[in-house]
Amino acid sequence: MITVQEAETLILSHRPSSGTELVELDQSNGRTLAQSVIADRDFPPFNRVAMDGIAIEFKDFNNGQRSFPIGGIQAAGSPQLSNNPEQCLEVMTGACLPENTDTVIRYEDLSIENNVASLLIEKIKPGQNIHKQATDRKKGEVILTNDTLIRPAEIGILATVGITRPEVYKLPSVTVISTGDELVDIEQTPLPHQIRKSNVHTLVALLKSLGIEATTLHLTDSKTEIRTTLETVLNNTDVLMLSGAVSKGKFDFLPEILEELGVVKHFHKVQQRPGKPFWFGTTSSCTVFAFPGNPVSTYCCAIRYFKPWLENCLHLNPTSDSARLTEEVKFDKPLTYFLQVKTSIENGQLLAQPVPGKGSGDLANLTRANAFLEIDKETNLAKKDSLHRLWWF
Repeated sequence: MITVQEAETLILSHRPSSGTELVELDQSNGRTLAQSVIADRDFPPFNRVAMDGIAIEFKDFNNGQRSFPIGGIQAAGSPQLSNNPEQCLEVMTGACLPENTDTVIRYEDLSIENNVASLLIEKIKPGQNIHKQATDRKKGEVILTNDTLIRPAEIGILATVGITRPEVYKLPSVTVISTGDELVDIEQTPLPHQIRKSNVHTLVALLKSLGIEATTLHLTDSKTEIRTTLETVLNNTDVLMLSGAVSKGKFDFLPEILEELGVVKHFHKVQQRPGKPFWFGTTSSCTVFAFPGNPVSTYCCAIRYFKPWLENCLHLNPTSDSARLTEEVKFDKPLTYFLQVKTSIENGQLLAQPVPGKGSGDLANLTRANAFLEIDKETNLAKKDSLHRLWWF
């Protein structure tokens, strides 16, 4: 049985590549860039007016002029106009700064009568209210590097430089399999000895939040069915996620069958609660996460191990936060404890309020929490205000 840190290291050391693909811009949110993005022109591409008002040449103001005949309007999207000496042009936000002007005075500081703009203030600065050409980025400059997570802001950049189909890292294909004769479909009414499937739907929802549409299957407690199905699935998916049948029960066949089918086991069982029986292995083309069947165990392992692994595969740096306990927590097992908590912020600090459930089968308790707090196995008494690693869900 290995530690949580050893399990994390082993999992992250296996980073298969699914390659890259081009996607439509409106489908790229949440994906990871596999290309560098170069500015195809200056940002902004011209001296851009930053306030509605008038544009003048500062030397006229400096010479004592305070009223300016209006010679026309420079609208946003219109070709650049040229201003005449000792006159002004009305200018709109986003417009090109007219030729022969270098300063913009906003409407709020003007009085306009009979097509003459008069200043209501005595002080202005040369170059004010102008967003100068290339002050943000210069043509040819890298503005987005590969391995960048695409968010709405990045989509705006991609649109600005004319990239309609950015190159991104492919998401892996994922198959999620539930196991057990006790499970029935959610639309069925369970018999007294049965329960509805929940873990598979939890995992599918998590995957969808990460941009992955998963294939789902269910296996009964039949060695023949499990072997036949897994042999096919292992050759046709990048990631296999299993829930259940990995512990010591008489029908927990998965570890044995996976190894018989050529999956290299990297570990089985982690010094943690919940999720101790977690099994992880790989083939040349498939990564296998076999989670314990209890719902909190399945979810905890998916959040703690699969999500960082996926981020690593997509060339992102897996991250987690830390939070301070709001009260003392005792845990006398020599295992890393993933405590369910509800977070809040107080005086600039991230706090974690324990929301203990009734064990790894207490699925309902997850709705009262929003994160797991990782309490090290060396700690049997986590003190109030002690700082621990946090895994959001």
